[in-house]
Amino acid sequence: IIPSLERQATVLRLKADIGAELEGESSRTHRERVLRDRMRQIQEELGEQDDNAEIDDLRKKIEDSKMSDEVRAVAKKQLARMSQMASSSPEYNIARTYVENLLEIPWNQFTDDRLDVSAARAILEAEHSGLAKVKRRILEFLAVRKLAPNKHGPILLLVGPPGVGKTSLGRSIASALGRKYVRISLGGVRDEAEVRGHRRTYIGALPGRIVSGLKKAGSMNPVFVLDEIDKLAADMRGDPSAAMLEVLDPEQNKDFVDHYVEVPVDLSKVMFICTANQLDTISQPLLDRMEMVELSGYTSVEKLEIAKNHLLPKQLGEHGIGKDQLDVGDEVIAEIIQSYTREAGVRNLERELAAVCRGAAVKVAEGATSIPMTKVELEEILGPPRYVSDVAERKPEVGVITGLAWTPVGGDIMFIECRIFPGKGEVRLTGQMGDVMKESAQAAVSWMRSNATRLGIDHDKIAGSDIHIHLPQGGIKKDGPSAGVALTCAVVSVFTNRPVRNDVALTGEVDLRGNALPIGGLKEKVLAAHRAGIKIVFIPHRNEKDILDIPDEIKAQLDIRTMKKVDDALAVVLGEKIVVPDPEPAIPPPTAPSRGAVGERLPS
Repeated sequence: IIPSLERQATVLRLKADIGAELEGESSRTHRERVLRDRMRQIQEELGEQDDNAEIDDLRKKIEDSKMSDEVRAVAKKQLARMSQMASSSPEYNIARTYVENLLEIPWNQFTDDRLDVSAARAILEAEHSGLAKVKRRILEFLAVRKLAPNKHGPILLLVGPPGVGKTSLGRSIASALGRKYVRISLGGVRDEAEVRGHRRTYIGALPGRIVSGLKKAGSMNPVFVLDEIDKLAADMRGDPSAAMLEVLDPEQNKDFVDHYVEVPVDLSKVMFICTANQLDTISQPLLDRMEMVELSGYTSVEKLEIAKNHLLPKQLGEHGIGKDQLDVGDEVIAEIIQSYTREAGVRNLERELAAVCRGAAVKVAEGATSIPMTKVELEEILGPPRYVSDVAERKPEVGVITGLAWTPVGGDIMFIECRIFPGKGEVRLTGQMGDVMKESAQAAVSWMRSNATRLGIDHDKIAGSDIHIHLPQGGIKKDGPSAGVALTCAVVSVFTNRPVRNDVALTGEVDLRGNALPIGGLKEKVLAAHRAGIKIVFIPHRNEKDILDIPDEIKAQLDIRTMKKVDDALAVVLGEKIVVPDPEPAIPPPTAPSRGAVGERLPS
C-alpha cells in the first residue's frame, strides 16, 4: 500500500509541476503580448511604428542579393544590432546607412562583353580619328577575352598632351565593349580617404570613389576612367597615390577593402583606364602597375579630318544651324588650324569653330539663308591671325639656330642664340636654363674648344672671347639634354662666322666626344618642326626606330636625317663663311706745303 501511495504522490507532484510550468509559460506569453502592445503604442506615439517593417525589408533585400556569404553575414549582424536600438539613435542610422550601402554595391553582377572585334573596330574608328596604338590594344584585349574569358582586365595609362582625346576615348571603349562607363577625376585629390573611403566612426562617413563608382555603374566590370592621375597630391592626410597601388594591382585588387565597407570587393574584372599629361609626377611603384600607351599630338591633316567629321557637326547642332546654312570649306578650316591655333590637341580648334558658328548664328537670326564662310569673313569673326610661322620670317644668321623641345602640351620649336665679344673666355647662360641644359651648354663649348684646330678656329680668339648663350622667352623655364647638338652648332657658327640655315632644326644630346645621343618625344618634336615650316630635321641615329611613329604625310613633307656625330649636322647646317672686308685705310688730312727750315732755299 505504501509504495502505491508514493507512486500516486509522485504523479500528483509531476502534474502540479507541469501545470505550474504551463501557467508560467502562459503568463510569460501574456506578459510578452502586453509588453509588445505597449511598445507598439509607444512607437506609434514616437512615429517609429515602421521600424520592424524597415528591418524586415532590409533582411529580404539581403537574402535576395547576390552578395557573398561573408558579406551577407556582416549585413545580418548589422540588422541584429539595429533591432536592439531605437530608430532615433545615431547608431541606428549609421547601421542602416551601412547596410544600404552594402546593398547598393552590384555584387556578382556583370555585363556581357561585346566580343565582335569587327563591330568594336567600327565603333572606335567612327568616334575617334587616329590613336592607332590604343585602338589596337583594345582590339587585342577583346580577342584575348574571347579566347580566355577569365582573363583579368587590362590597366592602361594613356599619356599625352591635353586635347588629344584621352578622356573621351574611355567612353568609346566602353561603347565598343558593351560595358558601363564610369569616370572620376583625381586632379587635386589629396586625401587617401577619397580613394579608400572613411571609417564608419566618423560622422558622415561614406565609401571611397572606387566603390561609389561601382555603385553608380551597377556592375562589377565597368570601364573605369581615372582621369588626371598625374595630378594626385599628398599632404598630412595621406598619399592617395599609395592607396591607388592596391586598386591598380591585378594581384591585389581581387580583395580590395574599402575603409567604410570593410569587406572584400572584387575589382579584378574592372577595366581601368588612367590618363595623364606627364609621367614625372607619378610615383614609380604606381607607374610600374600600369601599361603605358603614349598619345602624340595630331597632325594638321588629322585635325582637318577631326574638324570636318566631329567638331564642326557638333558645333552646328549645338548652335541650331543647319548643314546647308553654313558652308565651311577645307581651306577655311586649314586657315583656322594654321593661323588661329597652336596646340597638340583640338580643344582650341573646337572653340574657334564655336566662335565661327556663333557669328553665323547672328546672320541666320537676321534672315540669312546660306552663309559661305571665306577667309575674309573668318578674319571679321576671329580677328587677325594670331600665329605666323617664325621660320618663314627669319633668314640665315650667324649664331642663331632652331632647336626642338618637348612640353606637356606637345612639341615646340626653340631658338638658340649665341654671341661672342672680347673677354676672358667666360661662358654666360641666360634664358631660364635648368641645370641639365646648362651642363649641356658647357659640354658643347668644351667640344668646340677641343676641336678648334680641326674646325679652323683660332685658340687665341677662344681665349680672348666671352661666350653668351641665350634662349628667348625668358619667362619660361627650360631644361633637358636634347638641345646639346643645337648648342654645339650655334657655338661653332659664331666662332667660324658661318650662318646657320633657317630651314633646319636639330635635336639630340651631345657628349664630349661629339656623339649624338638619343632623346625622347621625337614624334612631338617632328610635328612641331612641320608646323613651323622646317624643311630638314636632324635626329640621333639611335632614334631612327622612332621614325615609324611619325605619320606618312609628315615624313613625305620633311627631310628627316640621322646623325651619329655632331660633324654630320655641321656639314649641312652651316653655310659659307661670311667674309668681313677689312676697313679701308683712313685718308690722311691735307697738309699745308712745307716752308722748309730756316735758311733753306725753297724751290722756285
